[in-house]
Amino acid sequence: MLNRLIACLWRVIRGPMQWRVLWFAHAKFMVGVTGVVRDGDGRVLLLRHRMWPQDRPWGLPTGYAVKGEELPLTIVREVKEETGLDVEPGRLVGLKSGYKLRVEVAYEVTHVGGTLKIDTFEILEAQWFSPDSLPQGVQESHLLLIHGKEPA
Repeated sequence: MLNRLIACLWRVIRGPMQWRVLWFAHAKFMVGVTGVVRDGDGRVLLLRHRMWPQDRPWGLPTGYAVKGEELPLTIVREVKEETGLDVEPGRLVGLKSGYKLRVEVAYEVTHVGGTLKIDTFEILEAQWFSPDSLPQGVQESHLLLIHGKEPA
């Protein structure tokens, strides 16, 4: 009886009201977007992040999507903000949920221009590295992405 009543009510509130109910009833997530930025020589761009753990400061450009932003454009914006470089997003290489309130998305990204000028608030250093000669202290999940493996 209760199930029928709920189903009937659900049909009556069709449209925007249903979306409001769903919004309140389900978990909310932040979406973190990472870019595996490569140049024409196959080198990968790594950033030494100011606010990351001291033993793991190196990683790929990352950031959070803002409301209404298409995810591939998030990494374009983040790379521009953090490094001044222009990039073009490519294929999706990682999608992971299961974090507390975060979903992680990763794209292959190609460097297409711009001049390297880091955002010194967030970034201490930016360098291009061969995938075979990475610095110590790279985030484990980022190492996997660099080498074409999706993080577990």
